[in-house]
Amino acid sequence: MSAIGSGVLAELRASARVLGERLAPSLSEMEEEVAAQAALAGLAEAGLLAWSVPERDGGARTSGLAAEYCLSPDVVSVRALCALRDELAYHSGMLDVMLAMQGLGSFPLALGGNARLRQEVLPEVAAGRAVAAFALTEPGAGSSLSDVSTRAERRGDKWVLNGHKTFISNAPIARFFSVLARTGEPSEEDAGLSMFFVPSDAWGLDVQPFEVLAPHPIGDVLFAECEIPGEFLLGQEGQGLELALGTLARFRTSVAAAANGFARRALDESRAHLRARRQSGKPLARHQALRFDVAEMDVRLRAAQLLVDEAAEQVDTGAEATLAVARAKLFATEAAGWSCDRAVQLHGGLGVKKGTVVERLYRDVRALRIYEGTSEIQKAILARQLLGD
Repeated sequence: MSAIGSGVLAELRASARVLGERLAPSLSEMEEEVAAQAALAGLAEAGLLAWSVPERDGGARTSGLAAEYCLSPDVVSVRALCALRDELAYHSGMLDVMLAMQGLGSFPLALGGNARLRQEVLPEVAAGRAVAAFALTEPGAGSSLSDVSTRAERRGDKWVLNGHKTFISNAPIARFFSVLARTGEPSEEDAGLSMFFVPSDAWGLDVQPFEVLAPHPIGDVLFAECEIPGEFLLGQEGQGLELALGTLARFRTSVAAAANGFARRALDESRAHLRARRQSGKPLARHQALRFDVAEMDVRLRAAQLLVDEAAEQVDTGAEATLAVARAKLFATEAAGWSCDRAVQLHGGLGVKKGTVVERLYRDVRALRIYEGTSEIQKAILARQLLGD
């Protein structure tokens, strides 16, 4: 890593740290939709949301990065995203998820949108004025995108969508959705899937919010004869799976980075608690069994950080990164889940008290082993790469 590149990433981390320290306490007291909007406003004001959008489309300028960091202006820097998500997750799951979803929900548009659509929408995403959502998952199609049944039919100069998406982050507050829908049957040429830009005010679109373990805006998205202009097809018909997988390939490593942020906070909270809390006349930190848990947290975190660094570098430099990304996503999220669980255990009753840091970490970290490819999917990817189909 070059000194220039290191400096830019250090500056991003510092900005994220300042924002997290300032906003995290108040965000935890707000209702989730209010907190989400406040998080977006803070991220935009700090200039951090711009890193979720390519420079070509109004995102952050990458010219300050070293040559090996400099990317084509039509993509985002995975290393920058990882630095930001690691630091934001350390302070606030809401700040982390809002940054991530702006990128995840808008990148299909950056990849496949026409110039006019990109110019109108993506600068608004970078400024936090347009909230993005990525609509892949369905009640019968989670990890297997080939099972998507939401259908888009061409009628004259319009597309008409019918179907049901679920577990869509940002759904209740989104300005638009990047929607994967079936436009044909699978063939040797493509999977019969296409990607669409769908404004939240489109006729025939309905959002039904629900709650999940870690509070953030999420819900079902229903399409009933939902009409959109023909130009809202992203890329070519039949290119939807390619756009979806291209987006996931770019952003999946950053999930592992967020996991590291949660794990790092769990480690810091555990160290502080064991040093301060006394039992039988001595600090808990002097009990060997508890010391071993902290040692294990540290080792798992360091290993996960190295895997994330490797994966982010490979994606940013255009190298074949399938194995590295799957390793990072699998190991970091599982390690963070273990560390946050041990942090709860080490805190005893305080660990399950609503509103404590480790209780929040326990809730925030759980979904990372599911979204953007479950741990089982990562194992399947690794096995296929190592052993063949």
